[in-house]
Amino acid sequence: MDHSYSTPGAPHRDGVPEHGRVPKYYAVKTHITALLDELGQGGLLPTERDLAVRFGVARETVRQALRELLLEGRLQRMGRGTVVAGPKLEQPLALASYTEGVRRQGRRPGRSLIGLDRFPCPEALAPDVGAQAGEPVWHMERVLLADDERVGLESTYVAVARVPRLDEEFEPDSSFYGYLRERLGVQFGDADERLETVLATPREALLVGTPPALPMLLIHRVSRDTDGRPLERVRSLYRGDRFSFTAHLRG
Repeated sequence: MDHSYSTPGAPHRDGVPEHGRVPKYYAVKTHITALLDELGQGGLLPTERDLAVRFGVARETVRQALRELLLEGRLQRMGRGTVVAGPKLEQPLALASYTEGVRRQGRRPGRSLIGLDRFPCPEALAPDVGAQAGEPVWHMERVLLADDERVGLESTYVAVARVPRLDEEFEPDSSFYGYLRERLGVQFGDADERLETVLATPREALLVGTPPALPMLLIHRVSRDTDGRPLERVRSLYRGDRFSFTAHLRG
């Protein structure tokens, strides 16, 4: 039996089932993937009709192959056309800001403020931000940008007592971690994170600029300062087609 792989040296099988019958759409996807390598980043893909004629299949078969490549981040919709996407952004699973992670890859990070609200702390949130139920907390929601491309959505909750002048001093398009460190002298000590996959809601898809129900990577983080005091709770939503996450593990 031929145990071929998708690329030389790749650590996984190429998706061919054991019985050897390759779904027609998958064969088309393999051909299109080879075409992407020829076109290079930013290259314009032929139309669905042209691809269907080239590979001798129905347009719906081509559509299914393109849907998978879009979800995998290999393709991007640009206006009325489809182009070869660039490499995914790699974000470390570490106690570092989004800004630092994007800059390390030579991209320009940014954020666009959706809202900054102050409200009484719910009982369930209180332990995560070091506040008592009913005390004021901030909720800051921002769209994450990389070279002006919308790539995620971030919600931050922090006690007003820790950052009383957040609405006056903080520049919403800058790093919140940088503000805490440089302006207030607050250093992050440790954090607990949980990573899961979710589907974008209609509102999230509109804010991030993606099709509805696009698979997203969701990170919940609860952070503490160097004294072990609760500091913030963050909900970060990243486009599954534009992000991957890395971690360095030691035994």
